Amino acid sequence: MVLAALVSQDFNAEFNGKVGDTITIRKPASFVAATFDTTTRTTTWQDAIEDSMPLTLDTIKHVPFHVTDEQMTLEISDFQSQLLTPAMEALAQAVDGDLAEKLVDVAEGAGGGGTATISGGDATNAFIDARTILSRNKMPVMDRYSVLSPEGWGATLKSARIIEVDKAGATDALRNSIIGRIVGFETYESQVFGYGAGDRGQADGVAFHKSAVIAAIRPLNKPRGVPAENSAVENYKGLSLRVIYSYDEEAKQDQVVTDILYGLAAAYPEGVVQLSMGMGS
Repeated sequence: MVLAALVSQDFNAEFNGKVGDTITIRKPASFVAATFDTTTRTTTWQDAIEDSMPLTLDTIKHVPFHVTDEQMTLEISDFQSQLLTPAMEALAQAVDGDLAEKLVDVAEGAGGGGTATISGGDATNAFIDARTILSRNKMPVMDRYSVLSPEGWGATLKSARIIEVDKAGATDALRNSIIGRIVGFETYESQVFGYGAGDRGQADGVAFHKSAVIAAIRPLNKPRGVPAENSAVENYKGLSLRVIYSYDEEAKQDQVVTDILYGLAAAYPEGVVQLSMGMGS
């Protein structure tokens, strides 16, 4: 999970609603840096006001699965590591997939930052153009990120400028999914982007400011139909997930469901730019 950790998150543990509810969320505050007038020695103050916007909690993702008595007796030695953690990981990756699609749609939609394209055979030119777009759109310099598909990162790695960074000895970042800083963007690699059949974000990558897209996550209520000890709301990688256990006596098997309720919204669409490294069809 990469994207969910980079966008703004809105979380309220006291939520008692349901899927389809529209909530009001706060947009991250936006300020403008002004030049101090040394002649008049006066300052024009800005109000620290966070605008609000509506967001619909329109998505429930879940992972339901059965575990037979035979499996529990003969095969499952660590229920959490063998079954529960992979189920929660699937939910985390699903959220990242939806975010990938959202970011690409926002970049290409009304008011979005558009697309920055590789030029002159140098992929870093796309980053430079994306930086220019975000700066022209008055997005803060801090908290700027880019996330690339494996193919997009491969094209970027061939850039002479990136190779020079490697030659200089700054190789630690290149060995991890945290690629490093490229012209002002903290850059990551994620398999959620690409043009393959299973890729969610049909793009080589995106560059964005943290405040551009908000993920609102709300815990689902514990169900009344099972004992209190058979359900829980837990934090997994910053996401609020619900886990419910029950037992099917006729089939002699446990039933487990993990799920999450969330919604995504563009707070500042001008703060998202699609990156095109020429890998698409």
